[in-house]
Amino acid sequence: MQALVALLDYASVLVFALTGALVASRAQLDLVGFVFFATLTGVGGGTLRDLVLGRTPVFWVDRPELILLTTAAAIVVFFTAHLLESRYRAILWLDACALAVAVPAGVGVALQAGVGPVVTVMMGVMTGTFGGLMRDVVGNEVPLVLKQGELYITATFGGAVTALALLALGLPYPLALFGCAAVVLALRAGSMALGWRLPVYKARPPRG
Repeated sequence: MQALVALLDYASVLVFALTGALVASRAQLDLVGFVFFATLTGVGGGTLRDLVLGRTPVFWVDRPELILLTTAAAIVVFFTAHLLESRYRAILWLDACALAVAVPAGVGVALQAGVGPVVTVMMGVMTGTFGGLMRDVVGNEVPLVLKQGELYITATFGGAVTALALLALGLPYPLALFGCAAVVLALRAGSMALGWRLPVYKARPPRG
């Protein structure tokens, strides 16, 4: 369980770091800016998760090679981003893949900490969304998490709940976390590719 959660952390940090570096490329920043955005995005959600759960040191302090990983991702994107036909589309799909590994990582860490189901779901959502939210706010982009009607937080919530449901049915932890990842990716990809949406609030004029 611990090794699987660590692997998910590494994967989510790497893929989120790539999205952060791509946002830096859209803003035409220098290499230091790329590293900053990659690192902020890569470790942001997990850092907040660990602080809320009282885990010290936070995961990247205990494993500083993660910062080297985000730096390497930033350097690669700095020299290759111009090869992409649409950097924004790449950000969307990489972000979806990052969600699919970050949410089960958050759920796994929460289960290891022994917290209840509500907090476990919240840690999955937090780990998946806050790094990208920081990236978009600092990069002056419209946060993906707030895109009108899109399945984003809904996807992370659905994945986290799926993990708990599968565990309640007696499935082993790896299968439950895999099911979590599959649901997150399916919902997010369906929203982007097939137009799946939640109903949005529409203001109505007051009655006379």
